[in-house]
Amino acid sequence: MMRRFLSRFGRDESGATAIEYGMILALMFLVILGALQAFGGTGSGIFNTAMDKIRAAMGG
Repeated sequence: MMRRFLSRFGRDESGATAIEYGMILALMFLVILGALQAFGGTGSGIFNTAMDKIRAAMGG
């Protein structure tokens, strides 16, 4: 079944090409990477604060 899908996909020339799909995927990766770098420190600080409060509430 997968082989049939891949062969049909390879012969299909309508719509976006594999290169365009690759470019879209690369752009999505860069956006996600940028967001992680921009908000990574903030998220870590929030997580650490929450964990400190949980530890304090548990008496540790």
